[in-house]
This record gives sequence, structure tokens and C-alpha cells, in this order.
Amino acid sequence: MAEITAPDPRATLRGGLPDRYLTPDDIAEMFEVPLETVYQWRKKRTGPPGFRIGKHVRYDPADVRAYVAQRKDVDRDAA
Repeated sequence: MAEITAPDPRATLRGGLPDRYLTPDDIAEMFEVPLETVYQWRKKRTGPPGFRIGKHVRYDPADVRAYVAQRKDVDRDAA
């Protein structure tokens, strides 16, 4: 019997994000940071932009892709 393992959350970023709005938990798992870090990013406006649906915060996968691309460009320019 084959053992089922959880996929690498970073593979989601490399292989394409899901076709749904992401939760703060999704973001924390993808970037391997504590959930509190995701909330601090939102508060300080330093992470991927999120938006509210009622009392829930969600992230558009296109915005997360753009954030990652921007961070890669900043790191490349700094090197």
C-alpha cells in the first residue's frame, strides 16, 4: 500500500495556484511562516494584498503571483 504524503506547499507556488481565493492559512502554509506573520504583513501592508469578504480575509491568487514576482525582482536588483 502506497503511503500518502502531503504535497510541498511551495510546489503550489511553482506549479500554479488553486483556482479559488486563498485564506490566511493557505498563505502561511505556502510561505512557511506563522499565521501571525501573515496578519502582520496585512497590517503593515508588506505582504501579498488581501481583501475582506464579510469578516474573512481572502487573497486573490493573481495578486499572490504578482507579489512573488515583485519580491523576486527586488531581490535580483539588490544582488
